[in-house]
Amino acid sequence: MKFSEQWLREWVSPDLNTRELAHQITMAGLEVDAIEPVAGTFSGLLVAEIVAVEPHPDADKLRVCQVRTGGETVQVVCGAPNARKGLKAPLATVGARLPGGMEIKSAKLRGIASTGMLCAEEELGLSEASEGLMELPADAPVGENLRDYLGLDDQVIEIGLTPNRADCLSMAGIAREVALLNDLSVTPPLFSTADIASQDKVPVRLEASESCPRYIGRVIRDVDVSRPTPTWMQERLRRGGVRSIDAVVDVTNYVLLELGQPMHAFDLAKLNGGIVVRLAEQGESLALLDGQTVDLRADTLVIADENGPLAMAGIMGGQPSAVSAETRDLFLESAFFAPQLLAGQPRSYGLHTDSSHRFERGVDFTLQRTAMERATQLLIDIVGGQAGPVIEVVEDSDLPPRPDVTLRAARIEKVLGFDMEGAEVERILAGLGLGVTTTRDGWLCAIPSWRFDISLEVDLLEELARVYGYNNLPVTRIRADLALPSRPESQLSVRCVRRHLGARDYREAITYSFIESALQNRFDPEQASVALSNPISSDMAVMRTSLVPGLLGAVRHNTNRQQSRVRMYETGLRFLPSSKELKQVPTLAMILTGEREPIGWDSEASGSDFFDLKGDLESLLALTRRAHEFEFTAAALPGLHPGQTARIICDGEAIGFIGAIHPSVGSDMGFDVPVYACQLDLAAVLDAGVPQFQELSKFPEVRRDISFVIDKSTVVKPLLDEVRSAAGVYLKDLRLFDVYTGKGIDPKRKSLSLGLTFRDQSRTLGDEDVNLAVGQVIDLLEKNYKAVLRK
Repeated sequence: MKFSEQWLREWVSPDLNTRELAHQITMAGLEVDAIEPVAGTFSGLLVAEIVAVEPHPDADKLRVCQVRTGGETVQVVCGAPNARKGLKAPLATVGARLPGGMEIKSAKLRGIASTGMLCAEEELGLSEASEGLMELPADAPVGENLRDYLGLDDQVIEIGLTPNRADCLSMAGIAREVALLNDLSVTPPLFSTADIASQDKVPVRLEASESCPRYIGRVIRDVDVSRPTPTWMQERLRRGGVRSIDAVVDVTNYVLLELGQPMHAFDLAKLNGGIVVRLAEQGESLALLDGQTVDLRADTLVIADENGPLAMAGIMGGQPSAVSAETRDLFLESAFFAPQLLAGQPRSYGLHTDSSHRFERGVDFTLQRTAMERATQLLIDIVGGQAGPVIEVVEDSDLPPRPDVTLRAARIEKVLGFDMEGAEVERILAGLGLGVTTTRDGWLCAIPSWRFDISLEVDLLEELARVYGYNNLPVTRIRADLALPSRPESQLSVRCVRRHLGARDYREAITYSFIESALQNRFDPEQASVALSNPISSDMAVMRTSLVPGLLGAVRHNTNRQQSRVRMYETGLRFLPSSKELKQVPTLAMILTGEREPIGWDSEASGSDFFDLKGDLESLLALTRRAHEFEFTAAALPGLHPGQTARIICDGEAIGFIGAIHPSVGSDMGFDVPVYACQLDLAAVLDAGVPQFQELSKFPEVRRDISFVIDKSTVVKPLLDEVRSAAGVYLKDLRLFDVYTGKGIDPKRKSLSLGLTFRDQSRTLGDEDVNLAVGQVIDLLEKNYKAVLRK
């Protein structure tokens, strides 16, 4: 947003210089990006009038002009194509200095004396390009200093507004801020309601009131579009970064800069029937004012007549109904378009205009009639005409609701760190345009129609801090009632999990919650995923339902950079859509590949396998003090290697899985060694058993080892459970310490070795007790598993 300092000071003029004013605005949250003079540095230029023009006798493209400067007439040789009798233009007199330091002297051009120089806008730093002399209005006072006449001792201040401060995209909004910061009042321009000289109306119908709840129009007849835009208006537009086009367009742009209300003018003669505000229909297109033709989508709001679309609502008008040199009658519109429905639509068509920039952020929904009257007054003053009555169509139920917001006095001290005087609070709130009512605990604030960003108490606190001055807030220590959260003994912390996995040589990874849809389907084809409406890239198109694909990407990133041994884990959320809401499930995933141990002189090179990962996971589950409740059952799962995959069961429910990544997935991702991964619900890992004291036995343990051969397909977990049951109450520990297949063993069988440890709390066990228990185990194995003891 650019604005002229001179123009601002007509509304409110604090006792500050330009730099101080810019600093004050910046500290109030409206960051000043640049301060630039409105014209180059020059002196000695006057308003002059060409009273006679003759061709140069020795140069076809030069003219000899007699120029009146007020007190005298001087001769100037000029090559501008628009030099003509009666033209008023800037004259740099002898001794004048132009931007860049050039000094004007008397000279002879092709033998003809030239005293001074007639100037173009580009030569004065008023524009980047010009096609001839700068043409001044016919009523410009000859002999007056050009800087004084055009008010060029001015600065353009450019501020970078955040999207929530759309109320400052106008001179009225900026003046309101400056007045509040300096405890001054605003002096807006005075204008009156136009006299109704015509009863002509254009009927208006709202078919999409949720997108356009208010539409105002007016017919203005007998305008003279050939009249030029006044210089003062052209200058204000230029300083606001807007190019002057013609008087009608300039007036609508001027109201946009002054009040913040975008407007549009149609050629009344080009309208057929009434105005309809509706959504575009299938197959409709529109030729825009910028020359391009767009195919309209069904969700695009348009201003239309009986023949079809006239304009893209809030974005840009159409060429067929545009004002031209032949226009004699106007239909002027001023409307409110809902920002949430317009947001993003201009960019979807590759467009961005001053109007859409404001409507997307929110325009005051009570401003339309005021803007209509202001524009009408300016148009009649400049191009003449007869104003008709204002046509207003409004759907009150679709206008933005503005509920009151309560501000508690106690919250000011708690959040801002000091107790602000009540009178100061009321001054700031009232200066912001809020209706303030004192209550027992604070204030009830009615939010003005131009502040879309205030809806909560914290918004009011932010406004108090901003206006009071962030640099004026006292430096205080934050005080709060901080209660240390209690963590029951039956709950592990995520920190404990991280510390344990770190000790097992795993590194924590943090991957994106967005992953590639195709990769996710490799692991979770039956689970629907949430697709992003506007993904960052094609490989980040859906929300993850599993953490494994993201970890696989991290492993690939590392292996591609010569990290052959990778062990990582991640704690994060999975996003599972359901019929009611999106479920966010805290999850733990682990992954490893490469060597079992770091390469060293004291270790043999061997690759990791399924049981390395399973052992690391079981060591983590042991922290819960209920590791016996977790079971690993063989399963076939998408994306994992059949025969090397297990489902993790706890309390009869599947809480995760563990297995080798399927070779086809590994090949597609560029892995040349096996990769193993597991995933389980984090809540199951954090749910721990309560520690219970057990008295230490004073009596020795007795260990017996047995080795036996059984069928190779036998699953060991159920066997161990039966052994524990058969061994009796004295069994304190059971370990499988060897599994052997190979030479000396039937290829269809395998050898297992179990270590059984017995102990009693009250006495030393005798051989008869231990032999009886071991005998029961052997009988069980021989009977149920046809086991053969190895000697």
